[in-house]
This record gives sequence, C-alpha cells and structure tokens, in this order.
Amino acid sequence: MRTVLDFSPLHRSSIGFDRVFDLLETAVRTPQPDNWPPFDSIKIGEDQYRITMALAGFSRDDLQIEVQNNLLTVSGERKTDHVGEVLHRGIANRPFTRRFELAEHMQVTRAELRDGLLTIDFKRELPEALKPRTIPIGGTEKAASETRLLQSRAA
Repeated sequence: MRTVLDFSPLHRSSIGFDRVFDLLETAVRTPQPDNWPPFDSIKIGEDQYRITMALAGFSRDDLQIEVQNNLLTVSGERKTDHVGEVLHRGIANRPFTRRFELAEHMQVTRAELRDGLLTIDFKRELPEALKPRTIPIGGTEKAASETRLLQSRAA
C-alpha cells in the first residue's frame, strides 16, 4: 500500500523548507531496502550523533565510507572467503550499501571498526554566521535628542 502525501498546505505557510519537503517526498517514493546490515542510530549529545553497524566478518579493507552532498554511503564487499567447503552459512557474506541522508552542517568526525562493529560519529558544526547572536538596540539617546530638537524648531 502506497501513501500519497500532499505538502501543498505546508508550502503555503512556510518559506525555505523546500529541501525538507523534497526529503519527505523522496522517502515516500523510495522502496524500503532490506534490513541488512543492522544498525543503531544514537544521539549522544546536543549536536553529536553516532551510527553503529554490525558487520561481522568484514575488515577495514572490505569497507568504504563516503560523504557527498549530505549523503553518507557505507558500502562493503568481502574480498576473501573461507577456505574449505562451507557446510552452513549463517554469517552474511553478501555485498551491501547503506545510505543515510545527513542534515545540513553535519560532519563525520570519526569512523572505527572494532569487534565487528563499525562506529561512525557525527557532529553538527554551525558556521559562525548561522549561530544565534544578540543584536544591540541603539539610537534611543540620539533619536530622543533629535526629536526634541525638531519639536523645538517647530514651536
């Protein structure tokens, strides 16, 4: 069953959210991938996040992590296989690609493979121009004296 979402009411009352609407529409149209490899997505701080993927049997050389245009792509393909006849295969051996859409200003700070778990850390780093700042309110003294001066000339 496919759900069709109509964002036109939101377009009428908001400005500059085109990218968010595009992401939502893409998510609705994109077929759901299989759930392999499993992963956890965790918020570990105010502006810090972590993805942990279970990748038993993969080495660092089997994996590739790439970020381009706010899209994180993690892919893997095992280059070596077991020597001998496999009687039962319970550990997944197939190649994979997982994609994660990143928010604006998200930076990958670390990637580590340990004990079959790939951990990727992120941090939101807002540029100084986008950080909140206080705007001083000036001109009250000058404006008041100019108003008095104009009033005295008019009288």
